[in-house]
Amino acid sequence: MDLILIRLLFVALLAAVCFFLRPFGLSEWVSAAVGAVAASAVIVFELRVRALSLKRLIGAVAGSVLGIFGAALFCLVLRSAPLGGSTSAVLQIFVLLLMTYVGLLVGASKGDLLNPAALGSIFATERPTRRSAKVLDTSVIIDGRIADIAEAGFVDGMMVVPEFVLRELQTVADSTDSSKRQRGRRGLDMLQRMQSNDNIRVQIVPEAARTGQEVGSQGRHQ
Repeated sequence: MDLILIRLLFVALLAAVCFFLRPFGLSEWVSAAVGAVAASAVIVFELRVRALSLKRLIGAVAGSVLGIFGAALFCLVLRSAPLGGSTSAVLQIFVLLLMTYVGLLVGASKGDLLNPAALGSIFATERPTRRSAKVLDTSVIIDGRIADIAEAGFVDGMMVVPEFVLRELQTVADSTDSSKRQRGRRGLDMLQRMQSNDNIRVQIVPEAARTGQEVGSQGRHQ
């Protein structure tokens, strides 16, 4: 909740700054809207960065730096080219954005190939963080709040759904009672929603069916 309030405050502050300063000569309300959109883009970028592993983050930073360096070399060539002032400026900005963007994507995609231990003693002593699995039962999935919490990035680790819970959800969804049928379908929709999100790891575990009572107890405390 604190992070949500901080993000909303950030959006409001940037919108207010743009409202009073009116960048690019825009009207007050258009400037405020541009500021709010820019702040929202920053928040989306922050959420995506938080989801990256350390290796991918290092790769993205390294790729961006190399892209900026390569763009600087291209800009030196463009400055000496017989182009108009505005044309040269637009081309330089385009090359800078293009090289930085490509470097960021390529570096992030190849980040898993890096060996952080080779970068120094700080990473050599780093141990992977243990992320406990969250075992979900039928009531937790039907409730639906676990999907919202996971999408907001407040839950780490694997979401484990025992196979018998999935069967129970299907049974409830096929019930002749309209209320139970609605709850079952809601649970299946929530499970599908989490499975379709690339930032949420969901695993169906058949073996967990042997410890049904224990699993249900753990799921209700999530």
